[in-house]
Amino acid sequence: SLSLCCPWSRCCGMGDFRPRTVWLGHPEKREQRYPRNVINNQKYNFFTFLPGVLFNQFKYFFNLYFLLLACSQFVEELRLGALYTYWVPLGLVLIITIMREAIEEIRCYLRDKEVNSQIYSKLSTRGTVKVKSSGIQVGDLIIVEKNQRVPADMIFLRTSERNGSCFLRTDQLDGETDWKLRLPVACTQRLPTAGDLLQIRSYVYAEEPNIDIHNFIGTFTREDGDPPVNESLSIENTLWASTVIASGTVVGVVIYTGKELRSVMNTSNPRHKVGLFDLEVNCLTKILFGALVVVSLVMVALQHFAGRWYLQIFRFLLLFSHIVPISLRVNLDMGKMVFSWMIKKDSKIPGTVVRASTIPEQLGRISYLLTDKTGTLTQNEMVFRRLHLGTVAYGMDSMDEVQSHVFSAYTQPTHDLPASRAPAATKVRKTISSRVHEAVKAIALVHNVTPVYESNGVTDQAEAEQHYEDTCRVYQASSPDEVSLVQWTESVGLTLVGRDQSSMQLRTPTGQILNFTILQIFPFTYESKRMGIIVRDESTGEITFYMKGADVVMSGIVQYNDWLEEECGNMAREGLRVLVVSKKSLTEEQYQDFEARYVQAKLSVHDRSLKVATVIESLEMEMELLCLTGVEDQLQTDVRPTLEILRNAGIKVWMLTGDKLETATCTAKNAHLITRNQDIHIFRPVTTRGEAHLELNAFRRKHDCALVISGDSLEVCLKYYEYEFMELACQCPAVVCCRCTPTQKAQIVRLLQERTGKLTCAVGDGGNDVSMIQEADCGVGVEGKEGKQASLAADFSVTQFKHLGRLLMVHGRNSYKRSAALSQFVIHRSLCISTMQAVFSSVFYFASVPLYQGFLIIGYSTIYTMFPVFSLVLDKDVKSEVAMLYPELYKDLLKGRPLSFKTFLIWVLISIYQGSIIMYGALLLFESEFVHIVAISFTSLILTELLMVALTIQTWHWLMIVAELLSLASYVASLVFLHEFIDIYFITTVSFLWKVTVITLVSCLPLYILKYLRRRFSPPNYSKLTS
Repeated sequence: SLSLCCPWSRCCGMGDFRPRTVWLGHPEKREQRYPRNVINNQKYNFFTFLPGVLFNQFKYFFNLYFLLLACSQFVEELRLGALYTYWVPLGLVLIITIMREAIEEIRCYLRDKEVNSQIYSKLSTRGTVKVKSSGIQVGDLIIVEKNQRVPADMIFLRTSERNGSCFLRTDQLDGETDWKLRLPVACTQRLPTAGDLLQIRSYVYAEEPNIDIHNFIGTFTREDGDPPVNESLSIENTLWASTVIASGTVVGVVIYTGKELRSVMNTSNPRHKVGLFDLEVNCLTKILFGALVVVSLVMVALQHFAGRWYLQIFRFLLLFSHIVPISLRVNLDMGKMVFSWMIKKDSKIPGTVVRASTIPEQLGRISYLLTDKTGTLTQNEMVFRRLHLGTVAYGMDSMDEVQSHVFSAYTQPTHDLPASRAPAATKVRKTISSRVHEAVKAIALVHNVTPVYESNGVTDQAEAEQHYEDTCRVYQASSPDEVSLVQWTESVGLTLVGRDQSSMQLRTPTGQILNFTILQIFPFTYESKRMGIIVRDESTGEITFYMKGADVVMSGIVQYNDWLEEECGNMAREGLRVLVVSKKSLTEEQYQDFEARYVQAKLSVHDRSLKVATVIESLEMEMELLCLTGVEDQLQTDVRPTLEILRNAGIKVWMLTGDKLETATCTAKNAHLITRNQDIHIFRPVTTRGEAHLELNAFRRKHDCALVISGDSLEVCLKYYEYEFMELACQCPAVVCCRCTPTQKAQIVRLLQERTGKLTCAVGDGGNDVSMIQEADCGVGVEGKEGKQASLAADFSVTQFKHLGRLLMVHGRNSYKRSAALSQFVIHRSLCISTMQAVFSSVFYFASVPLYQGFLIIGYSTIYTMFPVFSLVLDKDVKSEVAMLYPELYKDLLKGRPLSFKTFLIWVLISIYQGSIIMYGALLLFESEFVHIVAISFTSLILTELLMVALTIQTWHWLMIVAELLSLASYVASLVFLHEFIDIYFITTVSFLWKVTVITLVSCLPLYILKYLRRRFSPPNYSKLTS
């Protein structure tokens, strides 16, 4: 994505970025020029389209050669026949290509136009005005409604939500579907109305645009305050473009636009993908061209360079120009269209779309598959699976027991609340019922979830909020794990019905409302791996500190016990995300003492975060362990068998995700990406060159073990030890990279391509996977919950991950094998006729006279042989079920055997043999007239081609038989019109028939015998499965 403001921005890079001061509501006060807020994903614009497409066509040696060939026919001395014999085929190739590119560009243009013309509201001195997304400037105050896309990078100034914050959906930016909490600038949130933003004199100082979506540094200054107000701004105050507002209506000031947007800087330019197969074919045509030059020189040398020999060289170059077949490109391009159509029409993988019809055969030789996790391997739906209390565990089938324990805790007359007993009683071993209740209550309180009420048609919003209507309630949180926990407590009877910044309301199974005051909240961070909350129960005045977190950190915080570590390990092996829940009762004095120290620490300027952490840690000691919870992010259907198929096919799978290390490892085990008996090497976090060196050495000592590494450590390794790291990683059976940025994903793909020279395939479903998908040799987008951005940018789009198996094993394999057969056959077809021309010229004293002229030469590669040769695109060696059952067949293709120098050489030898036999046979057997040579040789040639197609086919399709018969019939029928080349009376005689039969048999029979012997004594792998 790039802005259109500078058409040369692709060539000259991004320009230099500088920090900026942005005055609220005054775009005209800018100190530098900013790019227009336009998204542009096109490869060409109106002026560069035709030159660009033609350049991309003629940069191939192949097409350039034909252009020069066709142009040479305008020179009188070089002309060999009618102009149309050279210009018609070339024109056809170009028209097909231009049309295909034009359609793709128009589609791209319409998609961009839709985004750029979305309408937003802007605050101005004239009130609220409507503005297009492309008309937004730095400094504008933009109003964004709920569920609307944020059009540019903004600083969050105001929200309509009562609790003074808003949630963002960032799935198109970082691929994570958990919602992010954002806070407005306190000074502007306090203003009475949004219109007052234009009345105050204030500005935002923002850092220069950069690629980091997780950090931001800036300040907000209000000059006309008394005293002037200064607030520091961080990532919490930002609304990046491409995110979606999930709650309330917000107002923000635009700080970056166009190509300076974080989302745009994280997207790489779409590159023009050229298949490896096309490059190989290009290489073969260069060899053929070399042969053409050599043959022409030999012919002239045998004439002893007599007369104007340099013109003779040119005439011979034109005469033998069929050595390099022009129909090869057309056949391959049409073949690709057929393969793409077959993929679309396959009922076993419904909804699959081919967006890049130029590379279907790439799918047949993938060595590395790089996949995203969230939404690609997993469904991104959290399900509560297990509650473990040490002595007893509850699974999905025993949740009704938990429900009855919770119910009895609130209905027993002896004590209303088991929690409110005298402290002395806690020493007595608690009954299971009260322990279950304690655990459920803790889970219902320790979180960052807010219940939101929406009108459902019957009840309006205000009424729903007042009565806590169950049907209107939606939970909002920054993590799907937390929502699933709160939904679970609701299902067992304890419901979270209300929450704001300072209080929380729970409803018991009996309908009673419990009020809790939130005294402190310690949010979850990536470093601390835990979150805590201190609440006061309004009915009893009890103060409790609840905490939940990862087992790694919690094991040192809770009181000693003998089951935590073992059970956490068991649950993790089942693929569950484990959280440890604990509590600690505080007296009023303890809390007051803590609060005083905590406020003091928060005001310090130096080492603030360290001091705050120390104060909180003073509380985190000897906490009572309540329970473990196990939540599962369900895998998509058939992920395990699909990964098994890919592994057996010799494809190495790497998982690149933005998610946490524990979760990523957990999913990798769950999906059997890492098999049960495999060792896992978790790469320790490294920051310096020395640390990276030691850690790489430790990793080198391990054999056949999966690697798990975080994005930060990966960056350090690639900076200092790129070659060593990639060499080790490529030997791993599986690699998991977590906390990856979009650019890092693309970088890994690029390094794999450079280091191994193998083909890569990237699979993803979110906007954060676009760079990786565009960088890979084959990009596959999964249409998921995270929108369509990835599937639109991909070469192939599937609806589910499991379809990938069939896409590669069946369609990829077939496309590659068919393309190889087709290309070699087209080369064989043109080499045959060139050999005959060479024999003919040398017999007749090296004269540069064409053997066949005009229509015969065009008809040979079109009407007479086109359909049978092209019908090879329907050929298959094994049924699709067999290809899926034995993925090992795919492994054979990774070596590139179907099209190699060896197979090419075999076909060249066959062509020379057949061409020579037909020509010498015709010369030996003709009686008096030269016209008879043409008739005998041409008919034998056509029959030989048709028989050779029949020999090459492995599985007959009814269309193939039709094509063979049709071609033969059209040749026989056209003989009537070809009287200027062929003697009509001669071809009806018996002597003509037996001569043609003998020549054809001598040219084809040996090959049939050889094929039979080969199938008998050295059969290929697939034939063992089909017999």
